[in-house]
Amino acid sequence: MKIKSAGSKIVVFDTTLRDGEQAPGCHLSPSAKVKVARQLAKLGVDVIEAGFPASSPADFNAVSRIAKTVGRAKNAPEICALSRAIPSEIVRTWKALKFANRPRIHVFLASSDIHLDHKLKISRTEAVKRAVESIRCARTFTPNVQFSAEDASRSDWKFLARMLEAVIEAGAATVNIPDTVGYSVPEEFARLIAYLIERVPNIRKARVSVHCHDDLGMSVANSLAAISAGARQVECTVNGVGERAGNAALEEIVMAVKTRSDYFGALTKVRTQRIIETSRMVSKIMAMPVQRNKAVVGANAFAHAAGIHQDGILKYRPNYEVMRPEAVGLTGHNLVLTARSGRRAVQYQLKEMGFNLPDEKSEDLFAKFKTMADGRQEVSPAQLRSLALGSA
Repeated sequence: MKIKSAGSKIVVFDTTLRDGEQAPGCHLSPSAKVKVARQLAKLGVDVIEAGFPASSPADFNAVSRIAKTVGRAKNAPEICALSRAIPSEIVRTWKALKFANRPRIHVFLASSDIHLDHKLKISRTEAVKRAVESIRCARTFTPNVQFSAEDASRSDWKFLARMLEAVIEAGAATVNIPDTVGYSVPEEFARLIAYLIERVPNIRKARVSVHCHDDLGMSVANSLAAISAGARQVECTVNGVGERAGNAALEEIVMAVKTRSDYFGALTKVRTQRIIETSRMVSKIMAMPVQRNKAVVGANAFAHAAGIHQDGILKYRPNYEVMRPEAVGLTGHNLVLTARSGRRAVQYQLKEMGFNLPDEKSEDLFAKFKTMADGRQEVSPAQLRSLALGSA
């Protein structure tokens, strides 16, 4: 299902500081949260979910500091904070958020029978009642209220539609459809979003959002499928950090929408040239290394080791690069010299080092290079330079 309206704006809701920090071992101090929030603002995200104020004094402090600093800057992103559907928690959330120029209260309540029966132990009727009351409570502080139906992807679709209609009627400006446990698959999730857009009578009064987890490795695919089906906000985290297997990765969603604008017909306002610096900051502060083969930001994302690929890249970069490394903040491509590398890549690297060997010496060096490469994972620039000096 393809988006039909070209140029549709996708709101990027970053939850690195809330859901991302829920990953084991990723605790951030209030000062660290402020530092990351400043970087997210530079990156150009639309909404920063700064935390869960009622969960701890430290998180209240962090959200309040972000609201007073990042949230007060010119052209600041919206500053959002999470709350359960409990009036006292909503009040506390507002106390932390109220200093921001553009605050958003994010209220959540489960909608699946699994959660209602086994966690909350309440009926569907009671769930709708609590959801509506929580939205009305939050609306006394700000009209910018978001509601999330926790575990939406495992909910009864008709009941989910009923709950969303009720919270929109109560004043929710955004309704979020989470795949809380990463259970859905792309085609199914797209059908759910399309069903809700079609069946919830007042859905046009609210923005439809999605929030996908990566338990089965499909968080980004599910998010993109939802965008194709009509969702206009996507919740994500830098590097895909988050509880269990993590969240949908911001950098993958943004670059997919940018690179395949021909398909999605959508855009974000994220400054993609800041993706790498943001990824590295989050990785360092959270002590969460990025795997080498991670899409967009991994060390191998723009590295080429096979000779055929290296030859193709040197002739015409789009042969093997669907996006330019410069688009995410890197300079040039990375040709890794291995036993699979060919003459063209070796010659290119030699010229970059300032060597211009005649053909016979170049062939001799290439034979020595192959012998050296067969015994190791890669040949470093220093090792290639040594070979070149010996052949000069």
